[in-house]
Amino acid sequence: MSELPHGWAASMLGEIGEYLNGRGFKKSEWRENGRPIIRIQNLTGSTNHFNYFDGQPEDQYTAREGDVLVSWAATLGVFVWKGPEAVVNQHIFKVRSWINHDFHRYVLQSVLDDLRRQTHGSGMVHITKGRFESTAVAVPPLAEQRRIVAAIEEHFSRLDAAETLLIRGRTRLQRLRERIVEVALAGDWSWRATGELAEVQGGIQKQPKRRPVENKAPFLRVANVLRGRLDLSEVHEIELFDGELQRYRLLPGDLLVVEGNGSIEQIGRAAMWAGEIENCVHQNHLIRVRPGPGLLPAFLDLYWNAPSTRIRLADVASSTSGLYTLSTAKVKAVPVPEVPLDEQRRIVADVERQLSVVDAMAAEIDRALRRSAALRRSILEQAFSGKLVPQDPSDEPASALLERIRAERAAAETTTGRRPRRRATMRAR
Repeated sequence: MSELPHGWAASMLGEIGEYLNGRGFKKSEWRENGRPIIRIQNLTGSTNHFNYFDGQPEDQYTAREGDVLVSWAATLGVFVWKGPEAVVNQHIFKVRSWINHDFHRYVLQSVLDDLRRQTHGSGMVHITKGRFESTAVAVPPLAEQRRIVAAIEEHFSRLDAAETLLIRGRTRLQRLRERIVEVALAGDWSWRATGELAEVQGGIQKQPKRRPVENKAPFLRVANVLRGRLDLSEVHEIELFDGELQRYRLLPGDLLVVEGNGSIEQIGRAAMWAGEIENCVHQNHLIRVRPGPGLLPAFLDLYWNAPSTRIRLADVASSTSGLYTLSTAKVKAVPVPEVPLDEQRRIVADVERQLSVVDAMAAEIDRALRRSAALRRSILEQAFSGKLVPQDPSDEPASALLERIRAERAAAETTTGRRPRRRATMRAR
């Protein structure tokens, strides 16, 4: 650690707070009522569904409004709990601060940002508690911690306001995209079933034990198919039986439709294969739609991902315990407008021209959001290097604060044989 500003002291995360790992709740303990069980997905917003626990949890597993929570496995992040009293699941630390609570939160955010950048592209991320607690940090005097928090929040409030406008703009652009497609596809056409205009086929069942006859082949899964585009950043391989490559090999222009087995919003999302990987096949949860000579692949892709088509897919999807699925038979029955080829080409060209303008605006919004994220990092870097606010020689030095923390923790451990759970002087505000 470089030379510290006046009054600051070198420390570690484990010295300025306590990090209580959540409890591993078993599925048999889940209930319909009680305290919500906070999982990482609930913190990141990837799901708004909660399981519940109706027992009496220990205080170390209980989260109350305002508590700082850190996800340390798979997803690295710092969050402030804003819900009702809940219980914390494993792979999440509940934080107890011995320094200024808000300053501690920003320190953790900066540390996690650094760790995310260091582990970018390495897949699932897992931080051991020992590594986490031994992470070096610089601690300013308590009074300066408060000044730093005030400065950070002033800067961040302006960035928050700007980002809110940018995100609203991006939402409006998405609505505009959908409107452009809907208007382009509006017409007084006759309709035919997808199975009459295209070949519809399921994919390969990935069995536990397969005896390969041919070589391995790239293998697309549901995770590779997003709405309107493919994510090929991670493509698995599969061993093939004799003849499977010929039967399941993808050709440019094939539309891959997600069978479902999930939420009604995601069922039937589709993307067109352009031949990005040679000799690629697909799994059974992806339904391949190969357009015939009277159907342009680009027109089918446009139609299949249109909002009105998503409504049709939701109507035909079957549901078991809230999980919606399509089948090859259902996909074959989905109606497709029968449009002359020249008209299909005109529609596709017109939509692509309009969407290129929308895409350019969306790209500018994304660049602005990246600049805002970079500004946040810069503000935190200045804050934790002593450059965001001036030092005050009259402040009590951080070394005195750390000495009090060590003394109180040592006294508590001597008395109880364990680290202190809560001390008013340690939870400095």
